[in-house]
Amino acid sequence: MTAELQQDDAAAAADRRGSGCQMLLNQLREITGVQDPSFLHEALKASNGDITQAVSLLTEGTVREPGQDTVAAEPSEAEGSAASKEIIAKVIDLTCDNKDDLQAAIALSLLESPKIQADGKDLNRIHEATSAETKRSKRKRCEAWGENPNPNDWRRVDGWPVGLKNVGNTCWFSAVIQSLFQLSEFRRLVLSYSLPQDVLENCPGHTEKRNLVFMQELQYLFALMMGSNRKSVDPSAALNLLKGAFRSPEEQQQDVSEFTHKLLDWLEDAFQLAVSADNPRNKSENPMVQLFYGTFLTEGIREGKPFCNTETFGQYPLQVNGHSNLDECLEGAMVEGDMELPPPDDSVKYEQERWFTKLPPVLTFELSRFEFNQSLGQPEKIHNKLEFPQIIYMDRYMYRSKELIRSKRECIRKSKEEIKVLQQKLERYVQYGSGPARFPLPDMLKYVIEFASTKPASESAAPRSHARMPLPLSSVYCPGSDLTAKESPSEEGSSQGAGSTCSSSEGSLHKPRTGVQSPAPSRAPMEVPAHPAPRTVTEEEMHFVRTCLQRWRSEIEQDIQDLKNCIASTTQTIEQMYCDPLLCQVPYRLHAVLVHEGQANAGHYWAYVYDQPRQVWLKYNDTSVTESSWEELERDSYGGLRNVSAYCLMYTDDSLPHFSAEAALGELDQMSGEVKALPAELKHYVQEDNWKFEREVEEWEGEQSCKVPQMDSSPSSASQDLSAAPASPAAPPPGARCLSSEHAAIAKEQTAQAIANTARAYERSGVEAALGEAFHEEYSRLYQLAREDPPSHSDPRLQHVLVYFFQNEAPKRVVERTLLEQFADRNLSYDERSISIMKVAQAKLKEIGPDDMNMDEYKKWHEDYSLFRKVSVYLLTGLELYQKGKYQEALSYLVYAYQSNTTLLIKGPLRGVKESVIALYRRKCLLELNARAASLFETNDDPSVTEGINVMNELIIPCIHLIINDDISKDDLAAIEVMRNHWCSYLGQDIAENLQLCLGEFLPRLLDPSTEIIVLKEPPTIRPNSPYDLCSRFAAVMESIQGVSTVTVK
Repeated sequence: MTAELQQDDAAAAADRRGSGCQMLLNQLREITGVQDPSFLHEALKASNGDITQAVSLLTEGTVREPGQDTVAAEPSEAEGSAASKEIIAKVIDLTCDNKDDLQAAIALSLLESPKIQADGKDLNRIHEATSAETKRSKRKRCEAWGENPNPNDWRRVDGWPVGLKNVGNTCWFSAVIQSLFQLSEFRRLVLSYSLPQDVLENCPGHTEKRNLVFMQELQYLFALMMGSNRKSVDPSAALNLLKGAFRSPEEQQQDVSEFTHKLLDWLEDAFQLAVSADNPRNKSENPMVQLFYGTFLTEGIREGKPFCNTETFGQYPLQVNGHSNLDECLEGAMVEGDMELPPPDDSVKYEQERWFTKLPPVLTFELSRFEFNQSLGQPEKIHNKLEFPQIIYMDRYMYRSKELIRSKRECIRKSKEEIKVLQQKLERYVQYGSGPARFPLPDMLKYVIEFASTKPASESAAPRSHARMPLPLSSVYCPGSDLTAKESPSEEGSSQGAGSTCSSSEGSLHKPRTGVQSPAPSRAPMEVPAHPAPRTVTEEEMHFVRTCLQRWRSEIEQDIQDLKNCIASTTQTIEQMYCDPLLCQVPYRLHAVLVHEGQANAGHYWAYVYDQPRQVWLKYNDTSVTESSWEELERDSYGGLRNVSAYCLMYTDDSLPHFSAEAALGELDQMSGEVKALPAELKHYVQEDNWKFEREVEEWEGEQSCKVPQMDSSPSSASQDLSAAPASPAAPPPGARCLSSEHAAIAKEQTAQAIANTARAYERSGVEAALGEAFHEEYSRLYQLAREDPPSHSDPRLQHVLVYFFQNEAPKRVVERTLLEQFADRNLSYDERSISIMKVAQAKLKEIGPDDMNMDEYKKWHEDYSLFRKVSVYLLTGLELYQKGKYQEALSYLVYAYQSNTTLLIKGPLRGVKESVIALYRRKCLLELNARAASLFETNDDPSVTEGINVMNELIIPCIHLIINDDISKDDLAAIEVMRNHWCSYLGQDIAENLQLCLGEFLPRLLDPSTEIIVLKEPPTIRPNSPYDLCSRFAAVMESIQGVSTVTVK
């Protein structure tokens, strides 16, 4: 910007400074919490309009009281130009979330000047920084879990959207860029951007050159996102140009609003060169301004005088505190206070009203989810729940609807006053009484009726001891006159009448007829009835009391119901006030939601973007792009449940052709067409990157072919390694034969006992009859065992494979063949009878042909049982290690137990072990290890800190990644939140610089580890199918976890 232009801007700013003053005061009040306008004016004056300095003055308590002399310093040239451009553009951007530096964030979000102070450094320094950034040390690979090195797993499938790599706390970049890239109009503008050669040659300054370099890198990035064969691409080149412009440290996480403001600012300046090189101040033809910027009109009264201003906005800021949905936020932002001037009629005016005069095609709402804690001196995140719709109608906030909306607001105001009056009336009924304790009036009348209807004490006691309960003399007195006198009290008196009915009536029944008051005669303790009841009551009295009270109660219940109906009807009228066809002409459809998880100082960003062609919501989480749902979006975006909520809402004008749902249906084909239509330079760039990727795949596959083949880790192969006896070459398939033989070996003693019980049948009828009897007896025994309800410390499925099959309703042929193979086991050669039965059973097995039996199904059932026993061993080993305090080793076993058990439970609830037991002790291990890592971290001893960080990186964070899914339990979620909050609490503490660096490195991974691909490595070596009695071990461990002693099973 030239010196002449700066002078013009300064003059224009001086002319219109008053119109923006009120907005600055409101922003100061919102950020600092200071309500005194004189203090706010004084701070703004002392800071020469610099809101950052004004915040410092107010929060540090250095602002002078009104009345003291204040000398305002002359603003610097840079400050003057920044203020000038802000007032000329009248751009209202969002208040940022103050991630790490409140002053920098406020300055960037509210009064950021596009002028970058050139320091004389060459642009090559930027590219050097880019290359240095890419050399950043990689995250440590986990020992228990690790990233998948196979590049084939990173290949893009069927044109699915690509992700963006996180190159060091850059999730904010990914969330914003993905949201904008999915806007077809924005994508078209970026990819078609070009400048005439004369403009390129005469580029005036450093800022313009930097913007052109950024546009070029953004084009390369968008081209890769369209045509790359990779699942995710590296945005480092464009990213580092942006990061170099921030005033925060290189490794620090940026705020979404701060980055969005900077991004649109640069894009606006770059396009301004292309569309209006001769007149830089005319932005009406700037595509970025046309796409993202709108205008609003502010009307109000200041110091008794009406005013009216038109201003431009980019991202519109909305306060979350005190509101439950987006319409309430907008209503609160558009209307402020009451008019100071007396209105000509009874209608209510407002101190300030805002009306949108022009809405942009892309309407962005920035949700202000932070507040500055004066006592702590730092920002805090607001976790309140805020709902927002998928389609919002903006008619009620448009200037053209002003008169209609004002009348509706007046109706709503009167309706709310009416509801307030009705609620006060209702309160008198449901909170009745004059003392501190108040009760619903219908209940009180009901209790009086119940008391009066209780059998009198004299009648109930007369049969037992008539002499001990003499009738009081006052019983002949009729209190009807007293009741009649109190039937129509005043409203104030009635609040005491029913409440004192019992006491006044009872007192009148027991007082003498003389004018002298005397206490009622007392009873002996044994003579007091068990339940309160009248001492005596006549039928006339009972009829009179019951008739009156029942009629009053019915009348009062009807009054209460009428009040409730009236309140409900009026409330419904308010809710439907804006459901007017005239106010449904400007629909905006939700395009993207930018979500933040964590605290104000640190966290993780991702985005939900609606994919119009696929008609689904997609979750863009760095490298991961997955299909989502509106339910998941609500859970992660509304807030109120945990430290995750939406920060930015992006809506698009649904009435425009290129944003409508109908136009987007052919966007998948349009994307492929855009790839073909790319300029030659961008097309060559994409082809070159794809060629490099194919070379990476070829090199990796060549390296793998030179290595020794690894053993397959599937359950079947793992079981084959542990086979007790080799499979018969003739038995198809080998895996099924091997596993069934192992399971037969486990049940060898039970099978031998079944053969021993057939001695009489063998001697009487021969080997065939003995085998048949043993088969049927064992079948019946195991079937009955499977149907029994076992105690909590026993699992009969570990006793025999057929118990497992019976409980899970395996096919009959699978059960029969399994039992037959047990009688054909070679290990049963105890005596002549066993050998004979074994040979007959083997012969019968050979008679079963491939047409008689589905051997693949047979194999899968035995694989499931083998995996079930493996899970049991993992679980028992993990529990034993946990009891010994070896939490790190225990966690590995429990994680494998849970992961393998999940695959079983998908097939049926009895396929695996009880999931809650594994989850409970997995949580306990995680919390113990987290506490240990935190204690090591707090020592500030380098070896101890390193050990603690390694525990987090190599155990806890990967485990959290495995736990987090759509079906995560409340207990697991609570445990994860406890661990995250523990580490986030260090952000507000004064800790050493080296600890801050360590915290900044792994905390984003802790808050959202889903960006890393985690695969389970080989599990610990076990022998689940060995002939080992797991039943006794299971019983011992299950009994011990309910006690205190550790268990060791030899």
